[in-house]
Order: sequence, then C-alpha cells, then structure tokens
Amino acid sequence: MPVEQPEIMMITKYNADMEEVWHYDGRVIERSPTMVVLEAFFDKPDKPFHGVVLATGDRFLETYYSDRWYNILEIRDKTTDALKGWYCNVTYPAKIEDGRVSYIDLALDLLVYPDGRQLVLDEDEFAELTLNETDTQKAREALLEVQSLFKNLNLVK
Repeated sequence: MPVEQPEIMMITKYNADMEEVWHYDGRVIERSPTMVVLEAFFDKPDKPFHGVVLATGDRFLETYYSDRWYNILEIRDKTTDALKGWYCNVTYPAKIEDGRVSYIDLALDLLVYPDGRQLVLDEDEFAELTLNETDTQKAREALLEVQSLFKNLNLVK
C-alpha cells in the first residue's frame, strides 16, 4: 500500500503595499472550509525577540482563517517542544487556495507568553498605514478579539 504524502502549502506574507515580505512551506495538519493549520519550522538565524529566542528549527503551528482578521502562530522549542508563546498577526482575512495560503499583514501584532502576559507590538507602524476607516476599525476589533481569546484561556497560573 503506498504511503500518502503530506499536503504541503506555500505560505506567503505581504505587507500592506502588497509587496511580498517572505514565503516558505508548511505541512497541513488540519483543514476546514475557512481555516487551515500548518506546521512550519523557523529557518532564519536565532533571533532574540521580546524575551523569547526564535531559534533555527523551532516548530510553528500556524492557524490561518479566511473569515477572521488575524492569524495565530504557536511557537514551540526545537529541542523540547516546550511552548515559547504565540505570535498573532492582525491581517486581512487569509486567502486559502490549493497549495497556497497568502495574507496581507497590517503591522499590528500581539505576542502572548506561556504565562498569559500579552504585549501589543507595532502600533506605530499600524498608525502609519493608509487604511480606510472600515479596515482600520476591523483591524482594531481583530486585535481585541485575539486578546480576549487568550485572556479566556486562563493561562495565568
């Protein structure tokens, strides 16, 4: 019996000016009509980031939604698989197509530590974007939604 090959999708991030920021591949873990969860591995040099070290080989479980204005990246240690935290991008809803996920990043981000602490990032970059009033409001609502999602997980011990 032949072994089934894992489904691989290319993830492409664009900035608000529709310029490609980067792309990489991820393996499909779960899929529904409006969501996909992908496993990918950090392939850049180790980078200290607000008290967390993103290390080459760290495992990311990335959830993209076609009906929400954010995505959520769960970060796991490459050696121990311990949770390092979550990185949440405020974005336009993702386009999930055969073999590809793409999203337009709106600069506003949320870093959630394993103990539940939250850090909003890049508010200054978000303020500089030339979004219309509706999109600005939807992006702010998305940040509040993802903040609430993590508060409701009762991560703090």
